[in-house]
Order: sequence, then structure tokens, then C-alpha cells
Amino acid sequence: MLKSRYIVFLAMVVLMLGSCVTARKVNYMQEPDKYIPTYADTLSFEDYTLRIGDRLYVYVYSTDEKIMKMYNAGGGNAASMRQQMSTNGAGGAYDLYTYLVDEEGYIDFPTIGKLTVQGKTTREVKRMLEDELGKLLQEIPGYATISVEVNIVNRSFSIIGAQSGRYMITKEKMTIFEALAAAGDLKEFNSRKEIKLVREKNGVTTIKTFDARSKDIINSEYYYIEPNDIIYIRQMPGYSFGINSATTAVSVTAATISFGVFVYSIVQTGINHVRKYGGKGGSK
Repeated sequence: MLKSRYIVFLAMVVLMLGSCVTARKVNYMQEPDKYIPTYADTLSFEDYTLRIGDRLYVYVYSTDEKIMKMYNAGGGNAASMRQQMSTNGAGGAYDLYTYLVDEEGYIDFPTIGKLTVQGKTTREVKRMLEDELGKLLQEIPGYATISVEVNIVNRSFSIIGAQSGRYMITKEKMTIFEALAAAGDLKEFNSRKEIKLVREKNGVTTIKTFDARSKDIINSEYYYIEPNDIIYIRQMPGYSFGINSATTAVSVTAATISFGVFVYSIVQTGINHVRKYGGKGGSK
């Protein structure tokens, strides 16, 4: 009986120590080994191609103020407008200053009409608009050279399972570490070992799993995120115990053992009492 209790206590100790959140479980940029995977050098970054539902902010620059007013509905400073929409995303009043890629892959641009932009990069749309506007405006007396700036304003990614929310992509190339930092980084009990990335591309949805602790991730396909990516982060198994350090584990274990010994002593006293008096309630 006593031996079995010691076995139970020992199992509890091992379980609690095993559930501790150690530096090994939470540190980034660790060297790959038998527990931390190595990733092949597959780093590549492709310019994002426009999809249905994207919104474009287009700003036309010209030395002719009339042309500027004609095409820049929002007016004001282009850099300021771009920053606000990159930070807050499209919506509300900003929809008036942006162009929606419709279900057929078009945007409807003033004086030009419908332009096919689905599957194109912003650089390709920029050149296309400059060419079309150039052809249109060269017939105007005193035509001034124009240039066009094109930006996607609703570039975002989502995190679920931890720090859940939708976050804006504020730069052209955003890494997985920058994405996690934007969400406030992962907490102690968030698993870095098995992060899942859900990505839709060309109508196909893929789910990839990677270990964010591996130093090799910076050379892998997982390093850069893309607009509309969904990052799923699960909790570590030890989260249910609420143990985040070895010191806490030892304290909890010691308290558990003390309580167990206390209960055992009470039970043993009762058993001894029964054995001594034969269950008759006391001595005669």
C-alpha cells in the first residue's frame, strides 16, 4: 500500500516537472537538433498578385494641379493617406478613395473604365495605369508627365488560438517573427513547436506546420507571410497545470506531497485504531 502511494507521488512529480515551461520550449533561433527540426534552404519571396476583394489605393502625381484633383478623390497628402489606410485597413470613408477588385477581376478607374488587375502585381498595375493615362492625356494641350502610385490597403493576416485577432501588414515583406511581434509575441504557454499556417493561393488552400524555434526557419518557405494568411497557435499541454517554471513545479510538488502525507497519516491512524480495537469503538 505504502509503496503504491510513493509511486503515485513520484509520477506526479515527473508529470509536473515535465510540464514546466523551460527556455528550450520558448526561445527562438535555436540550433536544430533531434528535437528541433532543420529546414531546407527554400527561401523565396514572390510579389503578391491581386485577388478578388482586394482594395487598391491609387494616387496620380502630375505637375498639373487639375489632373491631380481629377484623379485623387481623397485629395490631401498621399503619404499620410497611405499610412492611415495601411494601418487601419479599408473601410468606411476610406472605401471612397480605393478601388475594389470586383468578382470579374476588374477595377473601374475614372476616364479609363474597367481594367483587368486580378493576377497582376501592384508594379504591373502601376505601369498599366501610367500607359493608359499617358495615351489619354497626351491629347490635352500642355500635357504634363504623370506617374502613378499603387498600394494594397487591406493587406492583413489573422492569428487564432492565441492573441486572436486580425492584424495589418504594414510593409511589403513581413516575416513570421514580425507577425508574432505585431500580435504581442507568444505567451509562455503558447506552443512554438507546431505552428500551423493556413494559406490560400490560386484557389487552393494549404496547411503547413513548422517549428518557430528553429534557426533554420529564416531560410525556409515559412519565413515570409502573405496577405490573408491564418496562423494557428495551440496551447502547450502543460497549460492545464499552470506551471511556468521549475521553482513553481517544485513548490506545487512539495505541497502535493505534504498534503498526501497528511491525508495518509489520517487514514493510517484510522486503520490502526480499527485494528487495535477491532472496530468496537474503543477500549473496555
